[in-house]
Amino acid sequence: MKSGNVFLGLLAGVAAGALMGILFAPDKGSRTRRHIANKADGYADDLKEKFEDMVDGINDKYESMMQDAKSMASREKGRLKEAIKETDHVVS
Repeated sequence: MKSGNVFLGLLAGVAAGALMGILFAPDKGSRTRRHIANKADGYADDLKEKFEDMVDGINDKYESMMQDAKSMASREKGRLKEAIKETDHVVS
């Protein structure tokens, strides 16, 4: 079975379960909708926080890699200057 079909089946099952839960809920519709909206807001806030954490992590990794690259370039530049000096001594 393809993973896309499994995912669609799972999604349909979740949607059907949510619909049945709303239809047979003991609370009034307005209260149920308010509860769903509050849950959705909570999920949205959690998702936003996780996304911001991910972006911060990527920025930290980028800064670290840039610092490493600058350090490596500086070190190699020094080695190149020394190699040029040694070459000048050999040629002279």
